[in-house]
Amino acid sequence: MIGSPVFTSTNRDLLIFQLANGDALVVGCDSSGGVGPKPLDKIKVDGYTLGKFIARVALMEVLSVAAAPMCIVNTLSVEPEPLGAEILRGVRAEAKRAGLDPQLAVTGSTEKNFQVEQTGMGVTVIGLSRKGFLKIGASQPGDIVAAVGVPCVGNEVIPAENMHMIADIEDLLKLQALTFVHEVIPVGSKGIVHEINVLAKDSKLTATLANEAAVDLKKSAGPATVILASLPMSKLEELKAAVTKPVNVVGQLF
Repeated sequence: MIGSPVFTSTNRDLLIFQLANGDALVVGCDSSGGVGPKPLDKIKVDGYTLGKFIARVALMEVLSVAAAPMCIVNTLSVEPEPLGAEILRGVRAEAKRAGLDPQLAVTGSTEKNFQVEQTGMGVTVIGLSRKGFLKIGASQPGDIVAAVGVPCVGNEVIPAENMHMIADIEDLLKLQALTFVHEVIPVGSKGIVHEINVLAKDSKLTATLANEAAVDLKKSAGPATVILASLPMSKLEELKAAVTKPVNVVGQLF
């Protein structure tokens, strides 16, 4: 008989529960509605771009706690062809960037019974963190919090990506490889203020916001266009040298 799961407490947008051997299963997700090429969509983008960004959000959530993504499940509220296939192509492209086999690690479903006039989709990522490797609540008193990338949403996202202004999976992996970075967290629709407070709460600290931050701390960052990193103030220049995206200090933890 399987007992009740033991969950790891976190303020992040994740479910984390412990396995019997000490490993942790990590589940992240993202969804989208009214974005795509359909007649009633509010933001017009192609299916590939939509799939890429929605998969990116869920993958970054899982990767941010040092879990390795194992599989991606997509639920597409559109027809299999042509739009479903285009979205799936974007999902698989992002899966490959995260180190997954894009053919074996991606599954899902589409709408096969009815014609739809507006695009909707969801993505769930399941990852595994080995015993002792889960990275939550690791920020330290005195850490600064740096934002990598600038908050973008809606029609701002694609031009900003073309100008190398927004964060992506490669940036997250670079940050995690820096031993002086204590913790990272992607920022989405709730904005920088929310996520810096998540970092603080998980580490039992208090966040103080920068008085004159160069980015809007309350603005939606859409599909995880910003990553927050906690680190010692003395390492800020090393962080800036390690990434090619804009870096701005947005607060400090005490």
